[in-house]
Amino acid sequence: MEMHQIRYFLAVARTLHFTRAAEECHVTQPALTRAIHLLEEELGGELLRRERTLTHLTELGRRMLPLMQQCYESALSAKTLARSINRGETTSLSLAISRTINLALLTAPLGELSRICARVQLKLIRGSGPEIADLLKRGEAEFALAGPLGQVWERLDTWPLFTEPFELIVNRGHRLAGRNLVEFDQLADERLLVQAACEMAEELALRLSTHDITMAGAHQVTTDHDLIALVEAGLGIAIVPASAIRSERLHSVPLDGLDLTRTVAVYGVAGRKRSPVATMLLNLLRAADWSRYIH
Repeated sequence: MEMHQIRYFLAVARTLHFTRAAEECHVTQPALTRAIHLLEEELGGELLRRERTLTHLTELGRRMLPLMQQCYESALSAKTLARSINRGETTSLSLAISRTINLALLTAPLGELSRICARVQLKLIRGSGPEIADLLKRGEAEFALAGPLGQVWERLDTWPLFTEPFELIVNRGHRLAGRNLVEFDQLADERLLVQAACEMAEELALRLSTHDITMAGAHQVTTDHDLIALVEAGLGIAIVPASAIRSERLHSVPLDGLDLTRTVAVYGVAGRKRSPVATMLLNLLRAADWSRYIH
């Protein structure tokens, strides 16, 4: 598969017109048609169908389009980044991160990015869901990593990474620490700790309310480190995502019937030009192995 074949296919998919696509690509129509035909032979089926004056994508073409687009953009980004590296330029990258995302999730992809581009300068910005959406809107972050942001802005592109469950965590000396399973009614006299910036806070409160557990008396914090410190000190218990920060002084206990999950995703702005280093990080995140967080 050659990059020029992918470029020709993308041009026809965008214009739905072979002649205009050939003009855009600065090649003759026969050359464009021949290249796409060779691509179809390699993929084992038609990508485009011409019916008189009507050109349209086949089912295979529709399925291949986003993959071809990603492949082409990645190749362009790699070339641009390589030129920047060869010129010794410093490249900056601003990334917004939800307050509920454990930074350990990013260390491997960021380490690989730094290995490829040693002169990348990172700016990591923490925020709540609405704050993250606002950072993307204003162009102060190229991408964001967070749980569900909801319908905060119609221009958000979303690339889901993994879906994880929520778990009950307690101090290892807590009366519930040795249980194989905890029932909701066993939480009635417990002090809950709530991460107020969590994207799933309202959904969690709703789930608890169905079991007559109120959040009215819960301690509220705005960072995971504060929440973990309070649980470690025995000042409450918490229900947190499986990927949340852990310590040796904490114990995870299954909560019967909780059935609460969140999908962690990368968010970007549709139609906005991305830097090569941002595209490379996106590809590294999407290619990472997230299986350890899917219980």
